[in-house]
Amino acid sequence: MDWDDIQFVLAVAREGSLSGAARVLGVNHATVLRRVTGFEQKLGLAIFERTARGYRLAPHRARVLAAMQAMEEAALGVGRALTVARAPLAGLVRVTSTDSICQAILPPIIARLQAEAEGLRIELSAQNQHADLARMDADIAVRPAEALPDELVGEVAGRLGFGVYAAPGGEAGWLGLSGPIARVRAARWMAETIPQANIAGWSDSFLVLREMAAAGQGRAVLPCVIGDGDPRLARLAGAMPEMNVDLWVASHADMVDVPRIRLVREMLLAALRQDSPRWLGQING
Repeated sequence: MDWDDIQFVLAVAREGSLSGAARVLGVNHATVLRRVTGFEQKLGLAIFERTARGYRLAPHRARVLAAMQAMEEAALGVGRALTVARAPLAGLVRVTSTDSICQAILPPIIARLQAEAEGLRIELSAQNQHADLARMDADIAVRPAEALPDELVGEVAGRLGFGVYAAPGGEAGWLGLSGPIARVRAARWMAETIPQANIAGWSDSFLVLREMAAAGQGRAVLPCVIGDGDPRLARLAGAMPEMNVDLWVASHADMVDVPRIRLVREMLLAALRQDSPRWLGQING
């Protein structure tokens, strides 16, 4: 049984379509179709039902899919174990965080770390959708969250504060949070407090919300670290309750003791803690 084929089958099961699986795997639509069809023909067993809305798991195939997922987790575990076993102190370390943190907080810190740690190269990935550290999409996550998932191990570097910002003379309505940022505590507060009729626009990025607010489209809930430093905006005192969230620096539990990853994680923690009042919004600029 070809492990590569199983990766294609699992991608289709997760995405529900050939095009979605192709996008995740970085191949074309025809390759996914060929690999999945060939796998089913070799087994003499249909894994999927083809429908007008995409690919759906065929009846009585849940146990087969669960076994494939267990095989995938075992393969990923082997990959992580091998990485730990042969990890040098120098090399590439991939750090992921939200677009706001990658723009407003991390670049000068990363530059300083690379200057201090000869031989280390640090890649910074900005994405509001959480990277999958189990699949080694990244080595370290700098993640604002109320808690970490079980597979991650990390420490709190500080707290990220939020406030309401608007351009002087702008619209009195609100700007809503969508996509991945809709899971933050501030979005829940808005859903419970602000009537839908008062929402003038939406975005899935705090950086875009900042620009919308600066253009006078309405009030935006923003991390203080990107709102306070913008001269086009004013923080509206009392517009929302005091709100903040822990800022974690974390790695997958299997990768936490890789020397170069541990070193960068410790350096990130120290650098972030040094400037933690600004992340909370206690110091402007």
